[in-house]
Amino acid sequence: MAARDEIVAWADEYLDLASYPDYGPMGLQVVGAAEVRKLLCGVSASRELFERAAQAGAQMVLVHHGLFWEKESRVVGPVLRERLRALFDADLTLVAYHLALDAHPEVGNNALLCEELGIEREARFADGLGYGGRLPEPAPVSAVAERVQERLGRMPLVFSYGPELVERVAVCTGGAARYLAQAAAEGYDCFVTGEADEPTKHAAKESGVHFVAGGHYATETLGVQALSARIAERFDLAWEFVDLPNPV
Repeated sequence: MAARDEIVAWADEYLDLASYPDYGPMGLQVVGAAEVRKLLCGVSASRELFERAAQAGAQMVLVHHGLFWEKESRVVGPVLRERLRALFDADLTLVAYHLALDAHPEVGNNALLCEELGIEREARFADGLGYGGRLPEPAPVSAVAERVQERLGRMPLVFSYGPELVERVAVCTGGAARYLAQAAAEGYDCFVTGEADEPTKHAAKESGVHFVAGGHYATETLGVQALSARIAERFDLAWEFVDLPNPV
């Protein structure tokens, strides 16, 4: 068992929140039980996730996508009310780590996806959130896509407009299609992210860069699990990942 506030303070410092200004609050979002025995994690805040946490006997829920975002209404409507009710009824604490968790060099989504895909990291990418690097051996984009499917468990969307063999790959998980132009400008053969925007196909074609979208949800399952495991080890807690697959 560990104190809620000690866990949150440690995670905030470990992820260096001050270095990653975000468009939603990171860290503590809803206060629950003061003592934590079990931590449950998932990619995105939802009523189903909170209900599963209560059923699992957790006292803290850790997510990548939290409840609150700057451009959203401050009105507590029916959806947010029921999400909050699920948290309050089970005395659950909610913590959320967004951009800082994308960027972290050890437990971050981008670092871990590079590791899963065998990309040797060489430089930061996408405003310091992602990474650029090299494959151990040049490979066709089909091999990169197969690796994404194997490691993330879903068929990626591929716009194949780059060179015959991929050597340099840029990675930024989630909804980062806007960084395709940067990948092209920096000489990458392939850009791996979560999802495409409507203009992405022609931008990839005209830039001569491969684009691989492994799914916003799927590319961001790695960080919450790695961070939860690190917290659990540090504070001697039980932990569990709840997979609520999303086709986006």
